[in-house]
Amino acid sequence: MIGKVIKYDMKDINTDLIIPARYLTVSDPEYLAKHCMEDLDAKFIEKKNKHDYTIIVAGSNFGCGSSREQAPIALKSAGIKCIIASSFARIFLRNAINIGLPIIELSDIELINTDDEIDIKFNEGMIKNLSKDVEIKVNKMPSFIEEILSKGGLINYARSIILKDT
Repeated sequence: MIGKVIKYDMKDINTDLIIPARYLTVSDPEYLAKHCMEDLDAKFIEKKNKHDYTIIVAGSNFGCGSSREQAPIALKSAGIKCIIASSFARIFLRNAINIGLPIIELSDIELINTDDEIDIKFNEGMIKNLSKDVEIKVNKMPSFIEEILSKGGLINYARSIILKDT
């Protein structure tokens, strides 16, 4: 997957910054996407659309706070295709995988900056920063998580197993 990066070089980006609670009265993913990240960066959607950002890079403990499953839904619905962070809050990690939003832990986020174009090879555990001609080795995802992500999330994965067995 090739994408362009928007970077927030900070730790503890919590779920309330990703999708503020005041918008949780509506569960429509497109509605949530319009308000994604607005308390962290009021111009996030405008920047994302103008520069075609599809990958977020951030510091440690991304997605901390409440177990708000709308947070990864808002990001994915806004057009984010992957999140790279130093670390993730456990519940956010699980929610992201459950909806089919790939995440990668990378301790050295200094190797990637806003506007960099990167090529992520999930099955090889490799990120190539095309803007800087640098290759970054990351941990490969376990095959069962790759399978869940390839099906678009846990529900689709479960359906594929059920349908295969019938």
